[in-house]
Amino acid sequence: MAKVDKSQYTKEEWRKIRAERRANKEKDRRIKKLQEISAKHKDNKKPSPVIPKGYRPRPKNEVAFVIGNGSSRSEIPLEHLKSYGTIYGCNAMYREFEPDYLVAVDTKMIIEINKAGYQKNHEVWTNPNKAYQKFSGFNYFSPSKGWSSGPTALHLASEHKNNEIYILGFDYVGLENNTKVNNLYAGTFNYKKPHDGATYHGNWLKQTCITCQKFSKKRYIRVLGEPNFIPKEFDNLPNLEHITVEEFKKIFDIL
Repeated sequence: MAKVDKSQYTKEEWRKIRAERRANKEKDRRIKKLQEISAKHKDNKKPSPVIPKGYRPRPKNEVAFVIGNGSSRSEIPLEHLKSYGTIYGCNAMYREFEPDYLVAVDTKMIIEINKAGYQKNHEVWTNPNKAYQKFSGFNYFSPSKGWSSGPTALHLASEHKNNEIYILGFDYVGLENNTKVNNLYAGTFNYKKPHDGATYHGNWLKQTCITCQKFSKKRYIRVLGEPNFIPKEFDNLPNLEHITVEEFKKIFDIL
């Protein structure tokens, strides 16, 4: 990245330029990492997958992957999942990957997406808001649920004909014993810094439970990685189960 002479800018202009440069640098790093994972997958021979007990394969048009941005999904090459089902993503995921549906409800994130023009050629869903009522190309929930992006994406996937819904990156708790923010995009534009405190997860948890209860005939499979947190509230959801990242990789033939 070329060096910039900050003396040519005001302090406020330089803060914005510096934030954008950091965001672009982080985006490049994540794209490179994703490409490395994809290359490794392509070059290696595929072993015979070991399917976890109870797995019932379904046609592609009945399988969905709802992807949050918790650190537990960092080992999953998202591009690989496209051939297995429909992908519902959240917020800054669009910077490095194009899901079938992108859900974002934070005003700052919608402004960012609009600035990038991503919604012009992709399906993006959000809640109605006066701050961006003049923006074009977005799809609006009616009525607005007022939920966080992850559970809103899960609800959208459940409204569609998907019968088997895998949930990735819904970690709920923070890193380092719930003391630090848990998000793959921490430190980038519109996100907390990596050393900031963990975000309160009570609302996300409640909204996830409501969705699973409402769509009781659908099967939800949450993929567990570090920090391996299973809320006690999930014990009362018979249609929600948990598998490890390694089990998920075996199901979908990921090296």
